[in-house]
This record gives sequence, C-alpha cells and structure tokens, in this order.
Amino acid sequence: MVRNLSELYQYRALLWALSLRELKARYRASVLGFMWTFLNPTLNMLVYVLVFGVLMRNGVPNFPYFLFCGLLPWIYFSSSVLGGTTSISDRRDLLTKVRFPAQVLPATVVLTNLINFLLSMPLLLGLGLFFGVLPTWHVVFALPVLLVQTFFTLAITYFFAALNVAFRDLQHIVSNLVQMLFFLTPVLWDVATIPAMGTMTAEETRRLVLTVNPMASVMVSWRDIFVHHTVPDFFSLGVVMGIALVVMLIATSVFERRREEFAELV
Repeated sequence: MVRNLSELYQYRALLWALSLRELKARYRASVLGFMWTFLNPTLNMLVYVLVFGVLMRNGVPNFPYFLFCGLLPWIYFSSSVLGGTTSISDRRDLLTKVRFPAQVLPATVVLTNLINFLLSMPLLLGLGLFFGVLPTWHVVFALPVLLVQTFFTLAITYFFAALNVAFRDLQHIVSNLVQMLFFLTPVLWDVATIPAMGTMTAEETRRLVLTVNPMASVMVSWRDIFVHHTVPDFFSLGVVMGIALVVMLIATSVFERRREEFAELV
C-alpha cells in the first residue's frame, strides 16, 4: 500500500494533468461548459425535493438544504466509484505505453470528481444563506471529513478497478450496488428517523447502520457540520478510515500481483 501511494505522489504531475484533461473533455463542445458542475447537483436536488419534499411531504426543516448536504458528497462518491471501476479496463491506449503507472487512472477519476465537489461547495453555502442556515465554526471539521471520505472512495475505487480488468461483469454489478446503496444511505432521509428493530433500541439500531454502512457515517458527519452545527462523531469516522485501510491493502495487493497483466487483459 505504501509503495502505491508513494508512486501516486511521485506521479502527481501526471495525475494532475490527466485530471485537468478529464475536466476539459467532460464539458468539451458544451454550451454551458463548467456550469454543469453546478447544474447537475442542483437539478438532482430539485427532482428529489419535488418528490420527497412536496409530494410526500416529509417533516425535515429546510429540506432542500438538508438534501443538498447529503447529495453533494454522495455524487462525489458514486461518480468516482462508477467511473473508477472502468478506468483501467477502458484505457488500453495508456496502459500499453512503456511503464505507465496503472494506479494513476483510478486516482484521476477520484481527483476529477473531488474538484467538481469542491467547485459545488459554494452552492451549498449559498443555499444555506437562502434558508437562513449560516455556517458556524464547525466548518473547520469539513477538512478531516473530506479526507476520510476521499481515502475511503479511493480505496473502493482501486478495489473495483483492479478486479474489473479480469471480470468485466463487475462494472454492471457495481452500478446496481451503488444505486441500492443510495437508498440505504441517509441522503434522502434523516438517520434520526431510524426506528428500533427487534430487541435493539432506536439508538442501537442507528449505531448498527452507521457501522455497517460507512457512507452513512460520512453523510451524518457532513450534516452534523452544516445542518446541526455540531462536532461530527470521530469514532464513526475512525471506523470508516479503518475499513478504508483494509480495502486499500487488499486493492493494492491486487495491483502489485497483476499490474504486469493489465495491458494484456484490457
């Protein structure tokens, strides 16, 4: 794992250049260009607000702002995983070049979506001002939460990208898993509404959900900062980081064993 991460740092100039190229190519020949960075999450939010805020009338205060706080980090995660899964298998043109570092490709997808996420943050702050939810000093915790989410996202992306080279059906499985995980993660709903299950109390049930689903802890952390103005639960974030470390160890071991085969398999 250390070797792969150190190589990423070594090839940081290449990583940055590929990310910028990806950003430019994404909106090439588009009339609105980079405006789609703001429009995509905004349009998604409007659809979900119409369905869950108007038609189904949930009781969450300032629901559009509440929703946006979960939707932005989720788009960052899901776009990275979905795009990163095929990042190696789709780039034969680069992998066949001499000594091209394959681990740069999934990292490029994650970095590109991270830039999109950061560019979208002013929308979140503007929406908060519109609803009268002003940011507090708790925003200082946004950086550690972002670091945890980024490392977790990179670990998952590496894992799927390495496996997808030999097992192409995985990309379709991942697409369905991400869609299912979206509804199991508190993006559209509040984790506080989880009821008691069986012999467990409501609090124990919530704790189980946060432990089993790492992205649930990440979503709750973002809302703790921007909606509830409280300190995020660093124990839950520590669990997420621990899971990310295990996944990263597994993913990088696959890279080490099969990196020489990638060019032939793609």
